[in-house]
Amino acid sequence: MLGKLRISGILVILGLVVEALSLCWNNAFSFMSFVVVGGLFFASGILLFLYSLVSSKPSAVKNPWHTGRF
Repeated sequence: MLGKLRISGILVILGLVVEALSLCWNNAFSFMSFVVVGGLFFASGILLFLYSLVSSKPSAVKNPWHTGRF
């Protein structure tokens, strides 16, 4: 799970870097790189993060707050 979280963080950072760099240009390619490349990196990082949360296995450590009454 930690590997997926690390990769998703890298993808989000790459998306933000691409979007920040595209703000320095002033042509049509900058908008396309902002939306397509930066957006895909950003969205794939978020989706991988959410997938890693949903697909994680339950922990083997017992919850100290759970009393077992329910």
